[in-house]
Amino acid sequence: MTELEASADIDYDPARDLDPELHPYSLDPQLAQDCIRLGRFSLCELLLMNDANYPWFILVPQRSDVGEIYHLSVEDQQQLLAESSRLSSNLADIFNAHKMNVAALGNVVRQLHVHHVVRQPDDPAWPAPVWGKLPSQPYSDEQIADIRERVNSMLADDSEYETVAEG
Repeated sequence: MTELEASADIDYDPARDLDPELHPYSLDPQLAQDCIRLGRFSLCELLLMNDANYPWFILVPQRSDVGEIYHLSVEDQQQLLAESSRLSSNLADIFNAHKMNVAALGNVVRQLHVHHVVRQPDDPAWPAPVWGKLPSQPYSDEQIADIRERVNSMLADDSEYETVAEG
């Protein structure tokens, strides 16, 4: 079984009490391969999609066996919305967004993750969706450092956000 097939096999059981020690959170291998970890809020990890065509960020709730927003507890759903809203607002400021596209699709990676894509009328996919429009263009080390600094500086006053070590 490939990693992609394994990630599609999330077996969510709302009646099961997920003990973090028995069912620890781990990032889907596809997200780990495609993204750069920047930090974490109290619920979600913050990732940067390694595609310099667009400023593209992803929030991943740090819960195991969750594939849909409705799989989260009501408290976690509210926390996800709060973290997503704070992130969107900050990204719109940092990148002077014309529009923020925020979506949870999960057609390829079943683990719940919420895309936050900064859109501009002059971006290469405008006004179409960004998925599959262009081949991914990896960031340089300097670009990653710049984005990490900009995002982490903007979120520095958020008491629920912490940066993660580079690498």
